[in-house]
Amino acid sequence: MTMVPKKSQLPPPKIVPSILSADFRKLGEEVRKVEKAGADMLHFDIMDGHFVPNISFGPMVVKALRKEVSIPFLVHLMVENPEVILDQTIDSGADIILFHVEVSPHLWRILESIKERGVKAGAALNPSTPLSTIEYFIEELDMVLLMTVNPGFGGQRLIPKMLDKIRDFRRSLIEKKIMLDIAVDGGVTFENVEDIIEAGANVIIAGTTIFGQEDVEEATRRLKKLAEEKYSRIISFYL
Repeated sequence: MTMVPKKSQLPPPKIVPSILSADFRKLGEEVRKVEKAGADMLHFDIMDGHFVPNISFGPMVVKALRKEVSIPFLVHLMVENPEVILDQTIDSGADIILFHVEVSPHLWRILESIKERGVKAGAALNPSTPLSTIEYFIEELDMVLLMTVNPGFGGQRLIPKMLDKIRDFRRSLIEKKIMLDIAVDGGVTFENVEDIIEAGANVIIAGTTIFGQEDVEEATRRLKKLAEEKYSRIISFYL
């Protein structure tokens, strides 16, 4: 059973489809479908081919979709030098920007640069990166993304040990009385989303599980229902 003792210490779940797995031939149509189905945010992986062994797209795709939907845009910078494209990413319409703690010794500077532009900021950690790397600025963050696969490619299987990492992190937040969104990216499925929610994550990023299905609206609704029902059971247990 989860360690969460009361509702005020666990943010409600949010379903965030990742467009990396969408059909780019009809991207506008795809994102409108997931918004209609109840998606809470939209996730963008910007990859540079250096920090991760893949190249995806740049801020122009974010900008192109900004008029298609009204839900918030969560932009994940999987790049070696996030400072170079911060302004362009913000100008494109990003609502939350996630930067990797592994890429720079000047994390506070990156965080301040985002906040100064009035945009929310979050830190992303690779599977082998310890939680201690964000200890001294955790209260300045709006979200923490825990990668549950090695970043760079969609369709991977979730690393089981990462559930322990999520659990440890949520427990530490509860002890410090910090209310914070914990996002999970990588290997989310209909079969494991309840385990992810129970571990303490609440921002569920899903690529192929949504956009890899024939009916993306139904996939979004199904994942959202599973997450919300699990959350309700957890909270009811402690009422």
